[in-house]
Amino acid sequence: MKSVEDLAKEIVTREGGYVNDPDDPGGATKWGVAIGTMRRLGLDLDKDGTVTPRDVKLLSRAQAVQIFLRHYYARPQIDRLPKVVQPSVFDMQVNAGANAIRILQELLGQMGHPVTVDGVVGPQTIAAAQAAAAPDPGLFADAYGIARRNYYYDLAERRPASRKFATTRRGTKGGWIRRAEAFISPRFHLSTAEHRAKVAKWG
Repeated sequence: MKSVEDLAKEIVTREGGYVNDPDDPGGATKWGVAIGTMRRLGLDLDKDGTVTPRDVKLLSRAQAVQIFLRHYYARPQIDRLPKVVQPSVFDMQVNAGANAIRILQELLGQMGHPVTVDGVVGPQTIAAAQAAAAPDPGLFADAYGIARRNYYYDLAERRPASRKFATTRRGTKGGWIRRAEAFISPRFHLSTAEHRAKVAKWG
């Protein structure tokens, strides 16, 4: 099994370099670390007294990895969830913050293990996740990945500016969907036709 540091390095690679897309609410981002996170952590890398897009551009891969390990894995206690689901939840925590845990908590309720949906990993969520994963860990990981994929489709449905992240102009899967399916068994991947049917009404 991959180490958590390897997972963090993979996330950095998946996120890519500096971008400042006006359709991305996160604003200026590099290696997956948004300017809001850098401001919250006080990462004034150019030492000019304020955290601006210039500081985002100065962020190194190694710094991004450490931010993810400390603030997106250890602090939210993802390490206390079943190991089989940790990679996907960790990746989603970087991509969508506490929504990663809310998706898990909603899924647990649907699986008959109701917990408070608050985006926080506590004893209740940990116990429920362990119980849900016990019968078939791999299927539990797939269920979370599918719930995550559905979250992306639903978000793009509600927010037209984000649709370009869920589907391409050619009608193939966008980055969000491919990212979710990287953690789902191939048998549960959507075909191109199934994806197009989901996004057809977007025009």
